[in-house]
Amino acid sequence: MEAIETTGKNLAAALAAAAEQLGVSTDFVAHEVVEESAGLFGKSSVRIRAWVADAAPAAAEPAAEPEAPKAKPAKKPAKPKAAKAEAAPAAEPAPSSEADAAPDEEEGAAPVVATPADADAVLEIVRAVLAASKLTASASVSSINDRYVNISLEGRDVAFLIGKRGEALNSLQYLLNIILGKRLSNGVRLTLDGNDYRNQRETKLTNLALQIAREVKRRGEEAVLDALPAFERRIVHKALMDFEGITTYSEGEEPNRRVVIAPAD
Repeated sequence: MEAIETTGKNLAAALAAAAEQLGVSTDFVAHEVVEESAGLFGKSSVRIRAWVADAAPAAAEPAAEPEAPKAKPAKKPAKPKAAKAEAAPAAEPAPSSEADAAPDEEEGAAPVVATPADADAVLEIVRAVLAASKLTASASVSSINDRYVNISLEGRDVAFLIGKRGEALNSLQYLLNIILGKRLSNGVRLTLDGNDYRNQRETKLTNLALQIAREVKRRGEEAVLDALPAFERRIVHKALMDFEGITTYSEGEEPNRRVVIAPAD
């Protein structure tokens, strides 16, 4: 069956539209994301190419997967172990991947450790951005972990800053890290949290990773998660570190870098 293209405000809506056109349930719709657009505060649209599962899709250029909550099936059966080892970047065969742990540190360089002075500089940048946004929210340093200064947001508009599925929070964090990289130039990075969203997100990502790993092991085919920021990729790697018969690695370039969950054999 030939592939069709549908558009929705998110991946689920696009899949539902495709299922209706194809005359099957969403469980039998295979897909790949063709195009996505997302605003700073979570407004987005997704266009997908879809086909009935087990039917070959029309040829298409590979596209980045923008949404984190789901994984797309591999377009072809999993490669033999030797081929997979060749495909995986040497720097990141395991959850301790240097690319996911510190994407902009040079190989062999001393680990970056944030200082209290770095934390003060990070907090100053975050507060300046919040003030310019006119939103009712305050920021404080909750902890410092290695190169990361963890910032906690509080106030009436924090839910708005988090956005749907954390899209606004991740977008704001990404932009702030760009500013921070130019201001400090020492590899220090920040993470943003509000209303305990990150802990809840970690639990959901861990459960999702385990669910997909079980399916990958059963089917013998790899799965590629949607694009995730580095700190969320580390959650997935860690969750599957001891999962028998499964290996994980990351591929692609920021901000569209993704985790691949694949059979180890």
